[in-house]
Amino acid sequence: TRLLTSGWWGMARKINYTGDWLITLSWCLLCGFHSPIPYFQAIYFLVLLIHRAIRDDGMCHEKYGDDWLEYKRRVPYLFIPYVI
Repeated sequence: TRLLTSGWWGMARKINYTGDWLITLSWCLLCGFHSPIPYFQAIYFLVLLIHRAIRDDGMCHEKYGDDWLEYKRRVPYLFIPYVI
């Protein structure tokens, strides 16, 4: 396969999205729990990342063909290793 199957990308296909979202969530947590308003950023960003991951999956399948299917077989997790 022409795709990276070792290191971080050998554990989850979009593991960098997980890190991005955790950073965004940490910014929200700094605001405390007195209001739900700061958490709209984390929720919005989560929806955006999920949508983008789904879109990327289709584009990568078109670009890499059978190699993408093999990559998905080798790296079954999308965001969090052994979870999702």
